[in-house]
Amino acid sequence: MKSFFNAVQVYAAQIVAGCPVALLRKLAILPLALIAMPIAAQEPRFVDPADDEGLLPYDGYVLTDRGDAQIVRFRNWDRFNPVRQIRAGDYTLELPARRFDWSQFSYEVDGERFTLHDYMVNNHTGGVLVIKDGELLLERYGLGNDEQTLWISFSVSKSVTSMLLGAAIKEGYIESVNDPVSDYLPRLRGSSYDAVRIRDVLQMASGVEWNEDYTDLSSDVATYPSDRIIDIQRYLGTKPRVAAPGEVFNYSTAETDLVGAIVRAAIGNNLATYLENKMWKPFGMEFDANWGIHGDEGERGGCCMNVTLRDYGRIGLFALNAGVLPDGTKVLPDGWMVESSTPSRGNPGYGYLWWLNNDETYRAQGIFGQGIYVKPESDLVIVVLSAWPVAAAGGTVYNAHRNAFYDAVDAALK
Repeated sequence: MKSFFNAVQVYAAQIVAGCPVALLRKLAILPLALIAMPIAAQEPRFVDPADDEGLLPYDGYVLTDRGDAQIVRFRNWDRFNPVRQIRAGDYTLELPARRFDWSQFSYEVDGERFTLHDYMVNNHTGGVLVIKDGELLLERYGLGNDEQTLWISFSVSKSVTSMLLGAAIKEGYIESVNDPVSDYLPRLRGSSYDAVRIRDVLQMASGVEWNEDYTDLSSDVATYPSDRIIDIQRYLGTKPRVAAPGEVFNYSTAETDLVGAIVRAAIGNNLATYLENKMWKPFGMEFDANWGIHGDEGERGGCCMNVTLRDYGRIGLFALNAGVLPDGTKVLPDGWMVESSTPSRGNPGYGYLWWLNNDETYRAQGIFGQGIYVKPESDLVIVVLSAWPVAAAGGTVYNAHRNAFYDAVDAALK
């Protein structure tokens, strides 16, 4: 299994956004080696939830916590950050279990075979869920988690925000993705965002200057005021245009904040409440959840939902079902998920805040190994929740194993 444990250098500039800026400022002065830790052989990690209270890492940082502190933070997000509650209703969408023998399952990376147990241990997995044809074929927990554990989403939330924007279009709060951003956020009028459409920010292609370099103390991501929505808009309103809207992909933390702010402005309500009313209760989520907010204001459009493994699976089912509720009500516009998973001009691997793989799948992904994999052709949803020792996905051995795992599960169930 030597290929799995080859040391991989992952640079901080690869880190995907979605964390409080105060933490990022502190990270920027840390040695690179503290952020880019090499991969090494791992024993199974486990922290008893009963011990969490005494292990809460109040003196740590989300991007540099490792070991027990990382696990404890990821399942106790509301102890460190302000959140808004998302309440489940009386109805729960059942996930009928179907027996499947996983003992012979394996996947391959670099010519070597790995088992489900290998994946759980080596990819630092806190939970894995497989739903095929609406039936639950696999539900397994690690790290001390169980069916009631709320686990941080990181950027998986972006894809949920995208669906909420679709719901707002369906209800008529937003006319279309071709509307100018400044129609809903008037403080951006007269700025570089005058020519930017909602579609452009959904595809991370506004053309407005943004520096997402976490190692640079003067970068935008290290200095922009993320605790207040109005201050984010003021800051972005000063940025110059560097490309035509819709042409160049440039990952921007702040623009996912803008998507959330657009929905909030259009509906006149909080994202958590809107999610509760449009998806959480009517689709039948099983457990309460919560969503991280900007100070005491709106939800972070690009981060920080805290959800159980099963309900992450139901989010995947909601997307797979094109936003149709169990009673037949359509929450999303016709064709919304197809449009959302269509390659964008600036990046063929990105849609409306969904990652694409040119294989009829789409994925919600978050740093440290969070993911929802949806393959409509196979009627398949896979969820993985993780505590990787590295934040970034691209180029890492962990990501290679996750991709191979997704593909092998799909093949095994055909």
